[in-house]
Amino acid sequence: MSAPSPADVAARVRAGDARTAARLMRDLDDEVPAALETLRVLFPSTGGAYVVGLTGTPGAGKSTVADELLVRLRKRGERVGVAAVDPSSPFTGGAILGDRIRMQRHALDPGVFIRSLATRGHLGGLSRSSADVVTVLDALGCAWVVLETVGVGQDEVDVMRVADTVVVVTVPGLGDEVQAIKAGILEIADVLVVNKSDREGADRTVRDLLTMLELRPAGAPEVEIVQTVAARGEGIDDLLAAIERHRQRQQASGGFEARRRAQAEARLRALVAWRLRRRADQEIARQGGIEALALEVAARRRDPYSVADEITGTASP
Repeated sequence: MSAPSPADVAARVRAGDARTAARLMRDLDDEVPAALETLRVLFPSTGGAYVVGLTGTPGAGKSTVADELLVRLRKRGERVGVAAVDPSSPFTGGAILGDRIRMQRHALDPGVFIRSLATRGHLGGLSRSSADVVTVLDALGCAWVVLETVGVGQDEVDVMRVADTVVVVTVPGLGDEVQAIKAGILEIADVLVVNKSDREGADRTVRDLLTMLELRPAGAPEVEIVQTVAARGEGIDDLLAAIERHRQRQQASGGFEARRRAQAEARLRALVAWRLRRRADQEIARQGGIEALALEVAARRRDPYSVADEITGTASP
């Protein structure tokens, strides 16, 4: 029996077939050519899902916050997709993909689709296929998509290139809470969450964050701070309301369209860079592999600039 065509697969996904969507996501992660063709067919009918990115310091409780957000959105009758990214081992390449375990109570809910992804060495808090998975969830009919990153540091801000609202989660008791999330991470936040706010020092964390926000340039977008105890479901209604307000502000100001254009630009740049890298890897393999080329350069028999020119097919500027 022949495999279904990309058009057939796309039609099944648009009809809400979760199994077909799951296979498509797996094949996209594995870069199966037919899956990329299916994505081309699906893409024009996407763009309706609202994407909420959850990022922040490791151990802040992002998965618990995501789980509680799912509860609220499902009570409203919304279909929700979750793309949760876990780090890959630098030694085995494997990942635990534990978010499905944390969100187990939604496993039998047909209105929730949870997809775990491994970073596979991709930096920035997401995996290479994260944007593709969000596109499939969008096509599947999810009104909301929650994109949870790995625990990130100060410069891993890829989530802003995919999410419509970025929620940065931190907790009290990190020593210097602001130091833990300042620079790039603080700057990408649309909503700041101080989770585990029943801990000592929560009020100080909020004050420190307010101080940091006041130091931003005049005219910087409004950022709300919400205190939660996600393990008990406290403050999640306030968080969802803050996300909704951010959504409304963007739509009223024209910022939503500008953000989607910026996302499209970032996605194009990432795709072009990825394909050029693959082409370079193929050329390196054709020339005997990176180790052989490195030996030539280390022995000063060849210079690295000329080797790079040959690999890329370009001349040095």
